[in-house]
Amino acid sequence: MRVLASTLFALLMIAFSGCGGSSTSTPTPPPPPPPSTANEWTWMSGSNTVNAIGVYGTLGVASAGNVPGAREDAVSWTDKSGNFWLFGGLGFDSIGGPNGWLNDLWEFNPTTKEWTWMSGSNNYNASGVYGTLGTPSTNNVPGARYGAVSWTDLSGNFWLFGGEGYNSAGTFGNLNDLWEFSPTTKEWTWVSGSNATGAIPVYGTQGVGSANNTPGGRELAVSWTDSSGNFWLFGGEGAGNDFGDLWEFSPTTTEWTWVSGSDTPNAVGVYGTQGVASANNVPGSRKSAVSWLDSSGNLWLFGGLGLASTRPTTGYLNDLWEFSPATKEWTWVSGSETGGAVGVYGTLGVASTTNVPGGRESAVSWTDSSGNLWLFGGFDYDSETDPDTGTYGYLNDLWEFSPTTKKWTWMSGSNTANTSGVYGTQDVASASNVPGARANSGTWTDSSGNLWLFGGEGYDSELSAGVLNDLWRYEP
Repeated sequence: MRVLASTLFALLMIAFSGCGGSSTSTPTPPPPPPPSTANEWTWMSGSNTVNAIGVYGTLGVASAGNVPGAREDAVSWTDKSGNFWLFGGLGFDSIGGPNGWLNDLWEFNPTTKEWTWMSGSNNYNASGVYGTLGTPSTNNVPGARYGAVSWTDLSGNFWLFGGEGYNSAGTFGNLNDLWEFSPTTKEWTWVSGSNATGAIPVYGTQGVGSANNTPGGRELAVSWTDSSGNFWLFGGEGAGNDFGDLWEFSPTTTEWTWVSGSDTPNAVGVYGTQGVASANNVPGSRKSAVSWLDSSGNLWLFGGLGLASTRPTTGYLNDLWEFSPATKEWTWVSGSETGGAVGVYGTLGVASTTNVPGGRESAVSWTDSSGNLWLFGGFDYDSETDPDTGTYGYLNDLWEFSPTTKKWTWMSGSNTANTSGVYGTQDVASASNVPGARANSGTWTDSSGNLWLFGGEGYDSELSAGVLNDLWRYEP
């Protein structure tokens, strides 16, 4: 009877536990979250050594084996599907040998991680095929060039202006031709400017658009697309002179407007009071600066090689400027009003009002999904270089700037120049990974807010110097 009672009691307890009571079983713990890859670099594609030739495959066909050749000073766009596009630059074609000027157009799919050769030649120094002004054609293609600038319009079409390269007759020089490319039809259209080299600027009246106005032939300018879909262009070099002029282009009217700056080259900057906007303020003439567009629609400019507030010295600049398209006024925000400033790095990952990148040219930039501005690499002064000695080099420091707090943060990379890359394993993020020191790279921002970097001129994994075709992703 005692055994039967014990059995009945056990059965009753089991039945009770299944009728809305608390279970005595131990719950299965949730799987651990994946390791964070925030603030880490990932080597995604390309070679970890310099001077790699391009593998083009078949025109229009994606392949895991395709990859653009090593290059510097290409231009880049992101299409509405989130794919990355790359055009031209100075580097290596499909044959190798000495590098040259390129006009190949590539598409990269971040999901499949495959490159597709879309347009242009797989050999360097190709002439342009302009066709008829304003008429798209599958036969049209800009000539090989480097140091051009690019925009994306509100319809998702790509635009290309100027640079140094080859015109329709195969003549080499500074260009001021403006092109539009449709990712849908895969056609180029010559929109404005000359099909010859060495065109001089036509400024017209400041603030007044005209079909006759045009920036002169130039390379190494910077560009923005504002929130209204208009294009902006600043500075650059042409015929051995540096420009400090600011231009606006309307894709609707196809007219250029000279907005700000001097209509004569090699003008010094007017800095005014730091943090105070003024109609008199203007950055000095320069080339190889970087640019951003913030979440409020303001244009930002940093550094480059050019003139600060004094003559006759041309130097590496680290001045940061903000331009309001609404008021047409510049504000000197940060950095020095003289050239040759060294970097003040502070503590890695810690923002400070005293932090500032050193003067440099040919850095690259991104804007993240939170509206912060990012700066990487370039050529010139690190934290330990004395500008009086004349020694300098390539950089791989990564910086973040907050337009809200006006503070710089050193986020990654070295505070000394000329360091090699640490590649790790392809497609695997690591806190120890970092691109080698470099300048003149290509950049994109993907739909997740990650920053992408391609190629440039600098150092590989073996500290060999040359041009690169490595593709990197950084997760802020």
